[in-house]
Amino acid sequence: MKLPFIFAKRFVAGESFTESVPKAKELNNKDLKLTLDLLGENVKDRQTATDTVDSYIKLLDGIKEHDLDSSISIKLTMMGLDIDEDFCRENLFRLLDIAQKHDQFVRIDMEGSDNTQITLDIFKEAQKKYGNHVGTVIQSMLYRSKNDINELAEMGSDIRLVKGAYNEPAKIALQKMADIREAFKDQTKVLLAKTDFPRFGTHDDELVNWIKDYTIENDISKDRFEFQMLYGLREETMVQLNEEGYKTRIYVPFGTDWLPYFTRRLAERKENIWFVLSTMFKK
Repeated sequence: MKLPFIFAKRFVAGESFTESVPKAKELNNKDLKLTLDLLGENVKDRQTATDTVDSYIKLLDGIKEHDLDSSISIKLTMMGLDIDEDFCRENLFRLLDIAQKHDQFVRIDMEGSDNTQITLDIFKEAQKKYGNHVGTVIQSMLYRSKNDINELAEMGSDIRLVKGAYNEPAKIALQKMADIREAFKDQTKVLLAKTDFPRFGTHDDELVNWIKDYTIENDISKDRFEFQMLYGLREETMVQLNEEGYKTRIYVPFGTDWLPYFTRRLAERKENIWFVLSTMFKK
């Protein structure tokens, strides 16, 4: 039996784009930029993958119609990566053709480690074709990310750096939070040195404060990078960062396929369970 949406509403803006629009506008009115994401992953049916691309094209139209300050984020497994690599690439490029016409930006999200290499391969092809209309994500916890960051930075890629939300084995990923934080900091230094506008997705106060201190010490302007956080978490912090002059963006997911995303949010921090329980019955 599917859980009722009330359990997920802390982290998910709505089960449709229409439901999400008022919340998106409310965040924009606080001078917070957005990244809208239609939730879903691991599509196994070609028609569903094709329909997903159509839904994302409608999302781009909706962003323009409602005059939202928002980009979009996608997962390649929603576009058929598990079905056929060429089919997925065709779907992605069809979406990017429209995004380019809209002068919009598409973030290719990073999924589990089984898909890391193919995701980066397809991203590199997309960057060559679509330039600054496309970016991707690197998870600092993976051992390979040190090399990936260096390579992508040399390419001038638009990177969103995160710790990583997937449960990865010790043979390929750091397990201790202190080690993950150090990797994040090292990769942040590379991105700030070699890319025009890196994005840092974290709710970790230690990392947020470290980035602020490091950029001040190295005379890096506040408008040269962006803090990103997830919908339903630390909104007041984002408003404060914005008031301090930092660039900010909130990742706003919506859709009916919210359970995997919701489960990962609970697994990341035990405090998130309390957030859900304490807000379930609030209007």
